[in-house]
Amino acid sequence: MLLITVGLSMDSLVVCLVGGAAIRNCRVWHVLKIAFVMGLFQGGLTLGGYLFGLGFERYVYAFDHWVAFGLLAYLGGRMIYDEAGRKEAKHSIDLLRNRTLVYMSFATSIDAIAVGVSLAMLHSPIIWQAAIIGGGTFVAAACGVYVGHRFGRRARVKLVGIAGGLILIGTGTKILLEHLLGAG
Repeated sequence: MLLITVGLSMDSLVVCLVGGAAIRNCRVWHVLKIAFVMGLFQGGLTLGGYLFGLGFERYVYAFDHWVAFGLLAYLGGRMIYDEAGRKEAKHSIDLLRNRTLVYMSFATSIDAIAVGVSLAMLHSPIIWQAAIIGGGTFVAAACGVYVGHRFGRRARVKLVGIAGGLILIGTGTKILLEHLLGAG
């Protein structure tokens, strides 16, 4: 669960590093607001994906491990591809604007829906897992805003995004291997 949380929170961390660099007078309230919204979306969309996945459980039970692997491998691969090809941003994002914050929170949490669907197929205890994912994202986002603000444009966010993608792929591979080898 820790690896999934880290993998899911990497997009939020990267956005908060970049967004934090753009905040001129960063207050504790700003850090808490941004981190809370990011964590709320990440945990909430994980729960939403889980509830959606329950409706399709009987149809995909035989393929659940392949679905989990496929979704996580795709999302991790997309994350690595996006980060490896990204050039330095010429303009920054303003996470203090509510509209921008909600948009970025949703955009960085799309992969949480897929993880929620995967967890439904595995019959995982979702309330605690969604809370862990939301809480982990809160911490990552808060650290991202703080570090981004503190160190500005010197932060190297590309490697963080690539690491998050590799973690998602590794998690999907672990789920697949557990099922194929009879441990799941």
